[in-house]
Amino acid sequence: MESLTPLEIARRQIEFAREYTLSLLADVGDAEWFALPHGAPTHLAWQVGHLAMAEYGLCLFRQRGRQEIDSELMSSKFRKLFSRGSTPAADASVYPAMNEIRATFDRVHAQVRAEWPSLEPEQLAVEIELPYAVTNTRLGALYFFSHHEMLHAGQIGLVRRLLGKPPVR
Repeated sequence: MESLTPLEIARRQIEFAREYTLSLLADVGDAEWFALPHGAPTHLAWQVGHLAMAEYGLCLFRQRGRQEIDSELMSSKFRKLFSRGSTPAADASVYPAMNEIRATFDRVHAQVRAEWPSLEPEQLAVEIELPYAVTNTRLGALYFFSHHEMLHAGQIGLVRRLLGKPPVR
């Protein structure tokens, strides 16, 4: 039986969640990103932008603080548009173009992957404030992100269904 470190468990959970989210987005057409189906308080563009913002916050900023490269990953305006407590707007002109939202989503994840090898086990034990899962540490922030992405994958799945798409699983 393979023995995994807590960091490797977190990495695998994050990768699993991302692959599942990508499977939900694979057949979404351009016109569907900002659609607010009847009864739905959100759209796919907000969900994807929110996941990019959250991954930056939990997997980069909380792990190593702000770095020079961060301004290339996403603007402060982007973070504010998709932060916790923001309300998805029906007006697509409020947001960056969908290709920029998706590029930010992909760019942040690529940066998390690039920085992963530099995460030091002793630094993962540093305590943090909420949100976290499992433990109130930087490692807990990584665990929380995988759970957070799966929660939003569920919302993406529901919006897909309300748009008339078949379930992925």
